[in-house]
Amino acid sequence: MQNTDKMLPLLAAVLMTAMTAMTGTAHARDDIRATAAETASEGDLKKMIALSFTSKGPATVDGVLNQDDTQKTCSQYPDRNRVPAAVAKKIEAAELKQVKYPSGDPSTWLGDWKAGEKTAQNGRGMQFSDPVGGTNGANCYACHQLTKAEISFGNIGPSLYNYGKTRGNSEAVLKYTWGKIWDSSAFAACSNMPRFGHKGILTETQIRDVMALLLDPASPVNQ
Repeated sequence: MQNTDKMLPLLAAVLMTAMTAMTGTAHARDDIRATAAETASEGDLKKMIALSFTSKGPATVDGVLNQDDTQKTCSQYPDRNRVPAAVAKKIEAAELKQVKYPSGDPSTWLGDWKAGEKTAQNGRGMQFSDPVGGTNGANCYACHQLTKAEISFGNIGPSLYNYGKTRGNSEAVLKYTWGKIWDSSAFAACSNMPRFGHKGILTETQIRDVMALLLDPASPVNQ
């Protein structure tokens, strides 16, 4: 309890600067970020998280605290649209090297679009209440429109309705689509889209199924 009590003033300062940053001008936000950096070092913040966060199920302290190089870089740019071009190019090149394409001709990469639809609709996974090693969903509808029939979807990402119908199924399209699902930052540095394959969120089979949902002519995405 004593350690937690010592962190309370720090937590209050961080929360106050965060709340003020959301409502201030751009210049004021820059000043606030500088003040926050002086108030709380990275080590302080990690200590605060470690003291307040308990590992349970697939949600672990290590998973929250340990960032790879791309995450560390992108954390410096809250607005991903303001990542410097040179930095973005470096991130994309590094992430593209980590994309793992399946074996065989790209024309064989499509799975079952019906299973892909279930994955797209499923928003569960990697939470305290989920079993370790359980099946995760992609929660695609939280950010994208996919089908004409779906009336509730997010718009953080572009509409994917008629994705395959408008793009076709050339090898270039298949490789791009696989790579985008596997590691979105390989094509848009610091993307809001999870790196589903790189981070092991989806299995290869699930990615094949989502590929089919996007590209199979029989899929409701392309009707």
